[in-house]
Amino acid sequence: MLAVAATVVATLAAAPAANAGLLVASASNCEEQVLERPFARWLDPLTYHLIPDGTFEQGAAGWSLSKARVVDGNEPFYVHGAGERKSLSLPPGSVATSPVMCTGINKPFMRFFAKSSGGLLSLSTLLVEVLFETRGGQVLSLPAGVVLPNTKWQPTLPLPVLASLLPLLPGEQSPIAFRFRPLGGATWTIDDVYLDPSRR
Repeated sequence: MLAVAATVVATLAAAPAANAGLLVASASNCEEQVLERPFARWLDPLTYHLIPDGTFEQGAAGWSLSKARVVDGNEPFYVHGAGERKSLSLPPGSVATSPVMCTGINKPFMRFFAKSSGGLLSLSTLLVEVLFETRGGQVLSLPAGVVLPNTKWQPTLPLPVLASLLPLLPGEQSPIAFRFRPLGGATWTIDDVYLDPSRR
């Protein structure tokens, strides 16, 4: 993982002068977000903030969906709100890309809830990638991690957001987006997608 981070930093250092690309142009709001402790019951006391429509209660507003769709059924812990009723279904061959948001060196991880239609024997996983932008305006991706199959709703492990090391905006912020892709034949469902743990 350190080798990957070093490669990314070297790539940016060698890139031409900053040119606003797609992600930078879309990152219009880098203000501080409301902080929560959604994973406290899983012995994670750190604070996170919800990514744009990370609950999917607004119909995945701002998300780019290919074969993925918002469905009825919330993660059963209701960590963000007792009245919530939606989640995002990712069948085989689907892709879901979040809206652009800001990150920084104080936001090194992301975490969410997930379940799959197949158990460990299904060999189906969920790939999570971070989309980021070089100083030349090129959009690249880095793997954040792979979620192993589980037929019951569970919080994922904290997944690293290495692009948080690459500030391109004022205030040491970087524009990023998350991309979710199921690998294998199972259908995945995700909900309550959070970024941070803030250590402030």
